[in-house]
Amino acid sequence: MSPRGNPSHKLSLPRLIVITDWSLPRERLFAALEDLCTLGPRVALQHRAPDLPTRRFLEDARALKTLTSARGVPLFINGRLDVALLVEAHLHLPANGLLPADARAHLPAGRLISAAVHDTAEARHTHGADFALVSPVFAPGSKPGDTRAPLGPAGFATLASRLPCPAFALGGISPETAAAVPGAAGLAVVSAILRAPHPRAIAEQLLLEVRTPGMAPRSTGTDQ
Repeated sequence: MSPRGNPSHKLSLPRLIVITDWSLPRERLFAALEDLCTLGPRVALQHRAPDLPTRRFLEDARALKTLTSARGVPLFINGRLDVALLVEAHLHLPANGLLPADARAHLPAGRLISAAVHDTAEARHTHGADFALVSPVFAPGSKPGDTRAPLGPAGFATLASRLPCPAFALGGISPETAAAVPGAAGLAVVSAILRAPHPRAIAEQLLLEVRTPGMAPRSTGTDQ
């Protein structure tokens, strides 16, 4: 898929986004993330920790940046433009955060922006983003208290068709459910990978699903 309205269209998109789960023991989490980084730039990490104090969030962002830079893996910072700038990372914007067009003006060239989308109203505010994380496609394992009804494959397809950028599927994504989301440009995962006995093996299975004919190929260009 050629990104529609994508300001960073010359950059390749990852195929799989792994979102951090800081409820895991720190040693276990970093061991899993280090192993995942050996898969290279097909995989990206997203640093999400909305309840952490700013200094701790920044310290963890720097640790993740060191980990990802060694393997050329993209790092996204969730919701914190200031931290993304400090660690020279890409930026993910939650639905109630900055608009992509506003954040874009402050990011250097070569930085990607992803945006969270849960409904058609939020889809209208994604102009300026390089891709969107559309959720929850299925019931999310990492958010058992989430009361939003899952979109399902049909709901995902509807929202994806209304976006000006590629859509990644998030929420309850696993090797068993990924094949049911045709048209996704990529996948985003938390618990199915990080809580698995062998995280890298699950990530490799999901990467195979992204390459199936029903899924849109990512854009071509220089990997980040």
